[in-house]
Amino acid sequence: MSLAGRLRLAIIAFAVVLLELVCRLGYVEPYSVVAPSQMVVGLVEIFGSRGLMAEIASTLLKILVAVACIVVVGIAIGVVLYRLQRVRRVVDPLLSSYYALPLFAFYPLFIVVLGVGAAPVIVMGFVTGLGAMVLATLDGLDAIPAVLSKIARVHQMSPVSAALKLQLPAAAPHVLGGVRLAVAYSFIGVIASEFILSGSGLGFEIGFAYNDFQTRRMYGLILFILLLVIALNLALHAWDEMLRLRRRPAEH
Repeated sequence: MSLAGRLRLAIIAFAVVLLELVCRLGYVEPYSVVAPSQMVVGLVEIFGSRGLMAEIASTLLKILVAVACIVVVGIAIGVVLYRLQRVRRVVDPLLSSYYALPLFAFYPLFIVVLGVGAAPVIVMGFVTGLGAMVLATLDGLDAIPAVLSKIARVHQMSPVSAALKLQLPAAAPHVLGGVRLAVAYSFIGVIASEFILSGSGLGFEIGFAYNDFQTRRMYGLILFILLLVIALNLALHAWDEMLRLRRRPAEH
């Protein structure tokens, strides 16, 4: 493990031990924050609840659908904007200010249009992560060598064929970075939407536990989400590093 990795682990371990001591010594009321050891107990209790496992599966399915749509639509939009530079110059300011918009303000509109259920939650997760995917795709395509465009012209490749066989593979590290952001933003969009109005899912369960003063259960759910997102990001990071290592011999 690198020095930076060891430092990160040391900082996390110090923060966990400090929080444990602060909670155990009574400096924080147990109905507001529980000790990390109690969070772990709450996490263990979660996996013993069959009903809750169904809620976890429901949320993960919504996130999976949202991320799949983000990747497909985001890459497609990025490729189209890369090909149509005049359109891109018009759209660029909108993309740059995408996350300045209060996206959750549109959630009631999604409910009116799509009804109450999984659909508006998935759409919320989709719109939350779409901007990052489009921007990452554009950054990756901007960074590819100009010789690839010449190769596509020499072989008379269609725009779709050139994008799938040359441009996107060359831009893969940037695109994968966009996927990592899409996963994180989709978790935020889906779970926050469930917390606000949905009647099912992890967000709903966290909100119910909060209102019912089930603090240990609430933090157990939060800990589960945190560990799951970290695991997914580590897996995607490892995939990214593998792609970069494969590219280095070819670059030299």
